Amino acid sequence: MADSDVGAASDAYGSEGGGRRSGRAVTVAAAGVLAMATLAVGCGPQGPGADALRQPPARATTAPPAPSSSPTDDGKGATGAVTTEPAPTTPPASPSAPQQPAEPVPAPPPTARPSTAPPPPRVLLRTGSEGPHVRELQARLRQIGHFGRTPTGYYGTVTAEAVRSFQAKRGTEATGATDTVTWRKLLAMTRTPTADELDPPTERPVAEPDERCLTGRVLCISKKSRTLAWMIDGRVVSAMDVRFGSEYTPTREGEFPVFWKSRDHVSTLYDTPMPYALFFSGGQAVHYSADFAANGYGGASHGCVNVRDKAKVAALFDQVKNGDKVVIYW
Repeated sequence: MADSDVGAASDAYGSEGGGRRSGRAVTVAAAGVLAMATLAVGCGPQGPGADALRQPPARATTAPPAPSSSPTDDGKGATGAVTTEPAPTTPPASPSAPQQPAEPVPAPPPTARPSTAPPPPRVLLRTGSEGPHVRELQARLRQIGHFGRTPTGYYGTVTAEAVRSFQAKRGTEATGATDTVTWRKLLAMTRTPTADELDPPTERPVAEPDERCLTGRVLCISKKSRTLAWMIDGRVVSAMDVRFGSEYTPTREGEFPVFWKSRDHVSTLYDTPMPYALFFSGGQAVHYSADFAANGYGGASHGCVNVRDKAKVAALFDQVKNGDKVVIYW
């Protein structure tokens, strides 16, 4: 609008007689300006958010929406300040999916009541066990007359029978295996074994040595006393119980040299273990015998000199050298 038009309109509005005409002229002029402004806005390309600028988004609340702008107020409030509709704080509600019924929560299983029954006895030693605990068991049984031989450290049929005898006399189940109940009863009735009780030299006294055993390094073996004495220059270093072959496979007598040592030997004739074997005459040797440890003198060898104390014969094996003498006599 030209400046002359603005001045004319002002003059017309200010004159006394033409007030009604002047007001109508101003209104027509304002409407024209608004129409031009509307055409100017509508000519340009509209972006995706154009409608959103003109129309406030729907509210998610239950309050009624604010009235939209009209050409008469142009977005102005009563004070003339521009008001802006705040954006909704929560998104519009959307149709929710149908809710599935909640699955029932299974009830917890009933709590098991603790058993008041005493735990069953635990087996500590049984047939086939070996070691220092077996040796102590045998020594304690011997103190009260249930084991009639020297401890060997091997739990065989003789030991099992001794345990069975002890259990039967004490009113417990006679299994032959040493369980916690049996062991506690045995401890209450016996004392701690001495070193000699745990590891006696032999079951019988060592025989008077043959004169051939008095010099040098000699395995001095007496068939009469059934003992072996390891001697060096006439002094007994160690002694152990031994057994011999039967009448059909007798152990040879005489003086022989040790010619071969075999720690983990197995007999090729009888397919039986011969640990710590010290061969002195053909296939005959001094060696440990698990059968002798388990069954005592109830059996016999096939000609070898059996030792039933594994620890003693193992120590002997380490000390004896090839060439040392073996003397077997009555």
